[in-house]
Amino acid sequence: MNHALLSLLAFASLAIATPSARAMSPAVPGDVAHSVVAAGGYDVVSYRTGEKPVRGNGNHVVVHDGVTYLFQSDANAKTFRGDPERYAPAFGGYCAYGVAVGKKFVGDPDVWAVVDDRLYLNLDTKIQGLWTKDVAGNVRKAQSNWQRIRAVPAAEL
Repeated sequence: MNHALLSLLAFASLAIATPSARAMSPAVPGDVAHSVVAAGGYDVVSYRTGEKPVRGNGNHVVVHDGVTYLFQSDANAKTFRGDPERYAPAFGGYCAYGVAVGKKFVGDPDVWAVVDDRLYLNLDTKIQGLWTKDVAGNVRKAQSNWQRIRAVPAAEL
């Protein structure tokens, strides 16, 4: 067999095997390629420190409860590490109004409110409007529902 053909076959075998080998590799905490980034990559501390939230970056990463958080600065990452429950979005970042009605919809990090020092994300501005009509009531409903739906896949609700 000619050397060029053998090299081509070896290269093709490697190219075919590589994606499946990559797919089989275990996820590693903090490995952004294998995990969901919280709050769409926004720095969750920044929701309380400025007029609007800012995106984090890969230079300042914290993994908490298996979720990867990105921060704009080392200072914000340290702040989060000091009290992650305070800064992490309520209901795992799902739409707060959705949880109040017993559903799990992805929360939009640009549609948010901090209420009683807790960050709530909502699906969109229309849903945010429904949420704000009765924030206290919706928080109570969502907290009650969250106990029941937390471990249930969104597609099953």
